[in-house]
Amino acid sequence: MRNVWAIFKKELRLYFHSPIAYVVLTMFLIIMGWLFYGNLASFSRLSVQAVQNPRLSSQLSATAMVFAPLIGNMTIVLLFIIPALTMRLFAEEKKQGTFELLYTYPIRDSEVLFGKYLACLTVFLVMLALTALYPILIAVMGTLELAPVLAGYLGIFLLGLTFVSVGVLMSAVTKNQLVAFVLAFGVLLFFWVLGFASSFLGPKLGAALSHASLIEHVNSFSRGIITTRDLIYYLNFSVFCLFLTVQALASHRWKG
Repeated sequence: MRNVWAIFKKELRLYFHSPIAYVVLTMFLIIMGWLFYGNLASFSRLSVQAVQNPRLSSQLSATAMVFAPLIGNMTIVLLFIIPALTMRLFAEEKKQGTFELLYTYPIRDSEVLFGKYLACLTVFLVMLALTALYPILIAVMGTLELAPVLAGYLGIFLLGLTFVSVGVLMSAVTKNQLVAFVLAFGVLLFFWVLGFASSFLGPKLGAALSHASLIEHVNSFSRGIITTRDLIYYLNFSVFCLFLTVQALASHRWKG
């Protein structure tokens, strides 16, 4: 545990002592802020119209019209943001030759992995925490249901957990940061579009592809629905990627 903590502090320091974390956080907040403003402005216009139309007023829901689309937008933005956070974790050290120095210390590959993984997750959680202002503003504009908000953030956290695990794996198999970014984005995009492809196939194969899709499991969270099936999917996906990362690191040690 001491080694994990040491790697964690080192990686977190590297994130915030370089422009990486600040650039990623700034871009994330600018994009999400603009998308949130668009959703909120649309809801505000409909609210003004609803004053003269009671039927429209009964159909308005800040949770469904502002928060749920916000969660959907966030999943798309994270598809680009997370690979940018993870691409340097192993690739940079391999390119600079500093990764081999870790082998001179009594430290396990799994400890290196979890230290780096937790540091990246911490940056991701900071990103999520900074978006807490959005539900507050939604609650000011209209009635906000708490359950979909909490479930929606849980879904985004699990999705981010999975995205980070894929990004870490891709960074562990290459020495080039750009290649690591492209690989992570490509893998995530592949598992993203599986849900769209399922509609063109038979019921059995379509259901299997839909279950394998990363995005299909997050939709229910934004509606306040938490199922064991979705929780297990994201946790299994993350654990499997981390297992492959450990194997990749062990292979690198053996070759070295």
